[in-house]
Amino acid sequence: MTAPEITSLHNPQVKRLVRLRSRREREREGVILVEGARELARAVAAGLLPTTLYTCAALYSPEAQAVVATLPGPRVPLAREAFEKVSGRENPDGLLALVPTPAPRLPEVGEAGVVVVLHGLEKPGNIGAILRTADAAGAAGVLVLGRGADVYSPNVIRASQGSVFTLPVAPLEEAAALAWLAEHRLTRVACTPDAPQVYWDAPLTGRVALVLGAEHEGLPPAWRAAEMPVRVPMYGAADSLNVATAAALVLYECVRQRRVASR
Repeated sequence: MTAPEITSLHNPQVKRLVRLRSRREREREGVILVEGARELARAVAAGLLPTTLYTCAALYSPEAQAVVATLPGPRVPLAREAFEKVSGRENPDGLLALVPTPAPRLPEVGEAGVVVVLHGLEKPGNIGAILRTADAAGAAGVLVLGRGADVYSPNVIRASQGSVFTLPVAPLEEAAALAWLAEHRLTRVACTPDAPQVYWDAPLTGRVALVLGAEHEGLPPAWRAAEMPVRVPMYGAADSLNVATAAALVLYECVRQRRVASR
């Protein structure tokens, strides 16, 4: 079902979509904004159905053109100027949807599972990049600690390229996260620059929880005192790495060790 095209920037639906850029408004309404062909396709594949799909054929990318016919939900076409008003991207591809906020999903951890724990991260680009890498590396899921992390912000969704929908993700309080890790017998691997052991020397083939903190603050004492603290060695003037880069290094060391162990 397709509604008439919206052309006015003052249309109530346009104003609502602009308001929903705010986390407070999204939480109040219980919805998220999912923009982009790839992100929407992954959301739908994960069982998240749009309540309304906003389209602008004049802006369709080739990927959007291929995906749009497969997307469910009532459609509201927007004129180019109206779509660019509600879009959060410099080069929108003409697809944006309202989707009910997903329920938290705790990971299911096998005998050699990897869970990523993000403590106090707030930058959407870093959170999204880590989610994307965790998905690519076959992690069981991600626990997100700290109110500052807006897991379903449009920028996190974009940076993750929709991996936030394909990977179990659960925002948790610290105490609940620690209890869950203990219950599932996960060895905490805390990435911290003062750790005595380099990450590639650590045994990472069992059930591990890779714990990462914000670059400027690091991990608090309760999390640094992990069963297996590790560091990424640095040989130049830099004294820290981007947290998403550190996450990628250690995640793929987990992959490498598991591959060697399976031979």
